[in-house]
Amino acid sequence: MMMKKIFAFLASLLLLAGCSTTSSAKNLDTMAFAKKIAEPHVVVLDVRTPGEYMSGHIQGAINIDVETSHFESEITKLDKSATYAVYCRSGRRSGVAVETMHHFGFTKLFNLSSGVNDWLANGMALVTN
Repeated sequence: MMMKKIFAFLASLLLLAGCSTTSSAKNLDTMAFAKKIAEPHVVVLDVRTPGEYMSGHIQGAINIDVETSHFESEITKLDKSATYAVYCRSGRRSGVAVETMHHFGFTKLFNLSSGVNDWLANGMALVTN
């Protein structure tokens, strides 16, 4: 009986470890994200839909929709050694994006943890051009 309890405990630990993030991405709040994107050579990546991007995005952001079938092929065209600041509407899709990018060998990843919603709530600007 004790062996079954130990096995169950170890199995649950493995499951928890498997669910944890393995990304090297750092989650940033709005103010830290704003500071990060002000640094030279940081690539700002908007992973929302093209329609969301067109309705307003962070200045200088490039758009690659994380939910399209070609997201992986598009990110493989990017410089893996560059620094990427990634965002979406709420932080969910950008979290998926940075995990995928990490899997493809990107190492300098920063995620706007609460997304563009929080960006706007903090009085930060979006552009529509």
